[in-house]
Amino acid sequence: MDLSIVIPLYNEAESLPELYHWIKRVMDEHRYTYEIIFISDGSTDNSWEVIEGFQKESPHVKGIKFRRNYGKSPALHCGFQRAEGDVVITMDADLQDSPDEIPELYRMIREEGYDLVSGWKKKRFDPISKTIPTKLFNASARLFSGLQLHDFNCGLKAYKNSVIKQLEIYNDMHRYIPYMAKIAGFNRIGEKVVQHQARKYGTTKFGISRFFNGYLDLITLWFTSRFGKKPMHFFGLLGSLMFFIGFVALVILLAMKLVSIYSGDLRPLVTNSPYFYISLAGMIMGTQLFLAGFLGELISRNSSKRNHYTIEAEI
Repeated sequence: MDLSIVIPLYNEAESLPELYHWIKRVMDEHRYTYEIIFISDGSTDNSWEVIEGFQKESPHVKGIKFRRNYGKSPALHCGFQRAEGDVVITMDADLQDSPDEIPELYRMIREEGYDLVSGWKKKRFDPISKTIPTKLFNASARLFSGLQLHDFNCGLKAYKNSVIKQLEIYNDMHRYIPYMAKIAGFNRIGEKVVQHQARKYGTTKFGISRFFNGYLDLITLWFTSRFGKKPMHFFGLLGSLMFFIGFVALVILLAMKLVSIYSGDLRPLVTNSPYFYISLAGMIMGTQLFLAGFLGELISRNSSKRNHYTIEAEI
């Protein structure tokens, strides 16, 4: 099978018929063998009934219905598990992603050898309250990941099937699929400028909280990719440094007190100095960080995946 098109959705019944017939037209024009996987993420409208109608009309349509709303990442994860096409395309169901982009994305994967191609909505039809935070978010993602992509969160992406089978998309990590692919060892990651269309039906399902959550998820992903199997390298180093600085500061403070005692001046008391308490706090925090790294190392060593590695080939 040439293509699997994975479409997560939440209350998009109005846009689904137009999207389905648009995709079907593009597939028929290029004579692709394909499947369309709709994932209804706990929709409360009649989205599922619309999908059932598509399935009765065409054997190319598959559907997954969640009992409640779990989020886009779980929806993509379930869609990826069931995708059988050599190339997998993800797109949103709100008609802001154009199915006319699919042939070129497919060509870039098959002919140019990319593992993943991410869309870039260079010209957006979003309010400034959304575009400015998006630019800041993408700049942060580029800094942490080292990937020079302009639009990490673009829903329109293309993947080799082998890529999606290696990724576990959870929480809200769909924003960082290119970064996750890089961590998994897929380095042929490209970008394509794609058309962005104004929303035709309904309203956006994402609020301002996604930007705050996005930064937290980015830090989590960066930390686990760097220190997930060696937490002592982070906590132990930072704890040792803090303890050493606090200890040296305390020694200097005590040495100054001894000098003043030797000169006959018994004042001031060491405990009257704020630096005494800062030194103790540094030593205590350093010890706690070191112990956190030690406990993390024990947990990591007992993990069932501690020696899990991706093998690309074997002869």
